[in-house]
Amino acid sequence: MGKQMTEILKGTLEGIVLALLAEQPAYGYEITARLRDRGFTDIAEGTIYALLVRIEQKNLVDVEKVPSEKGPPRKVYSLNAHGTAELAEFWKTWNFLATHIEELHTNTKEN
Repeated sequence: MGKQMTEILKGTLEGIVLALLAEQPAYGYEITARLRDRGFTDIAEGTIYALLVRIEQKNLVDVEKVPSEKGPPRKVYSLNAHGTAELAEFWKTWNFLATHIEELHTNTKEN
């Protein structure tokens, strides 16, 4: 993954994970697998676990400990009302940026 992609992901990964959790609750490894299935293949598990700690501290998710067949219980994360509001703000910001960046791109191609 290039440096630009890494920098852009740093600013958007929280919103991406919230969007995944809006689809359905998940635990850490499951989130990483779902990201990889969607083409985000270079994101390290450690990055996701650190992000999950942050969104839990920011009260964007509810956490339920679910027994695991292997090892300790898993923490399953689900989006709560605060997280849903944060996700809506993320999409609003994303749409603003995408629209204006596309305008710049189109104008650059025309010149």
